[in-house]
Amino acid sequence: MKKIHIFISQHKYFYLLLLLIPLQIWFQYLELTLIPQYMTQTQFDRKIPFIKEFVIPYLTWFVFVPYGVIYVGLHSKRDFYKLFVFLFGGMAVANLMFTLFPNAQDLRPVLHSTDPFSLLVKGIYMIDPPTNVCPSLHVIDSIAANTALQHSEAFSSKKYGRAVSSSITVLICLSTVLIKQHAIFDVICGIIVAAFFYLALYRLPFSHFRETYAQNSSISGRAT
Repeated sequence: MKKIHIFISQHKYFYLLLLLIPLQIWFQYLELTLIPQYMTQTQFDRKIPFIKEFVIPYLTWFVFVPYGVIYVGLHSKRDFYKLFVFLFGGMAVANLMFTLFPNAQDLRPVLHSTDPFSLLVKGIYMIDPPTNVCPSLHVIDSIAANTALQHSEAFSSKKYGRAVSSSITVLICLSTVLIKQHAIFDVICGIIVAAFFYLALYRLPFSHFRETYAQNSSISGRAT
């Protein structure tokens, strides 16, 4: 118990994750109440094959994102704050878009097979209805976790860590389309939302720091 108390006292910022609960409640409310008015699939989506085996990378999302949050949080409070804003902001934007533009997709095949992959997909279909799909939260959250890991100084020491993280992110994004959970448009919108937060949290502050450092170096050089 003492060790747990010490851990909590040293990582109080993990309590911020509780703020994701109201967003999840908001999402669930939208799932139950909103009637879709916009369909996101196109004819091109219908040409994309259904590949049931991609249910594995799709389910990996439920491990990959928490792993990213915990790993980053244990090694850097600053990186944790950035990832939290990425996740919280991305989900808030997605919920707002669901509210303003209630959407859905109609791409799911009827599955008759009883192999493990098909059963897993059926289970996902039962739990998660094909509504409020654009932008894809799977895409936003995966990119958020990967971005945080890519910018983590501690994670950079892991051999092949960054390559594996990026590969998992790509596979998760592909899986959303290949098991017919999302249409291409959902993924594109998810990438756009993620790109906004990436630029705001990782590129612009870095650019500002680089400019400030250059100016300070220049002033120091003239002073000497």
